[in-house]
Amino acid sequence: MERLRIDKWLWVARFFKTRSLAAEEIGKNRVQVNGDVAKASREVKPGDTVALRMGPLTRTVTVRGLSGQRGPAPVAQQLYEETPESIAAQAAMRELRRNGTEPALSIEQGRPTKRDRRELDGAARHAEWDSRWSASLDDAHKDGDKDDSER
Repeated sequence: MERLRIDKWLWVARFFKTRSLAAEEIGKNRVQVNGDVAKASREVKPGDTVALRMGPLTRTVTVRGLSGQRGPAPVAQQLYEETPESIAAQAAMRELRRNGTEPALSIEQGRPTKRDRRELDGAARHAEWDSRWSASLDDAHKDGDKDDSER
């Protein structure tokens, strides 16, 4: 086997769970072969460079081998070699995630109790009712008075 479709190779090399997911990502121009945007039918051979954009990270690998069937992960990892730049970018992204802020730390009080929730809902409901209906009733009486006086 000298050449293999890129969508099938990405599936065999375990970058994507299904071949259709690989084809979908290729269709969204997230996969490049040797610097060119790939189509699903593009064939790869050993020595080609494949760049995959997976979320915020772009992985760049060199094709080392081809296989006609999907096998276990250790076998799939032998089909490619990741470039040092890609490995460094992955490590930097991992470190950034690890040192990122915890969203829960920005919460000062936490979740409202049932009693707090009732008070919030009650206040909001009364504010909407009063503002909406009192204004429209006042406007209706004013308009109605004008109409009666004109008659």
